Amino acid sequence: MSCLAERGWAGSTVTVVAERAGVSRGAAQHHFPTREDLFTAAVEYVAEERSTALRALFPQGAANRRAVIGALVDLYTGPLFRAALHLWVAASNEDQLGTRVTELEGRVGRETHRIAVELLGADESVPGVRETVQGLLDMARGLGLANLLTDDATRRRRVVAQWAALLDSALDGAFDSAPD
Repeated sequence: MSCLAERGWAGSTVTVVAERAGVSRGAAQHHFPTREDLFTAAVEYVAEERSTALRALFPQGAANRRAVIGALVDLYTGPLFRAALHLWVAASNEDQLGTRVTELEGRVGRETHRIAVELLGADESVPGVRETVQGLLDMARGLGLANLLTDDATRRRRVVAQWAALLDSALDGAFDSAPD
């Protein structure tokens, strides 16, 4: 993942990754026959680890929505997001990779949404709540993109605070009268 985050898709060959991992190219290719296999498996593994870690941060669920929102936003500001972004860009130009990344992103996105709903204590049977939670995740991805070029931590903290206030209002029943 660090190779992909640092070097991008073009610079992250199986040889480069094997070298960094201290294994032979043959050993790497035995387990991952193609570069697509290697990096989609790596993204999936790290995403699962991050999901487990995120749930472990809040074992009782939504005690502090601002902290949960901050943790969700943090998912999109680290090396995993940078590596995934390189995969997305490469996938937009390579059909074989595109199919795999689209499927992987769908699974990761659904799992992230489930975790967000769980940790925020959101009731998706209330009209508008599902869309509000998804809006939070889409906003978090946008903040992650903004952070790629410059350290955006100060602005990001203000945005997280505002979203926490909005979500408190939305999740505590503001959508009760919203149309279907």
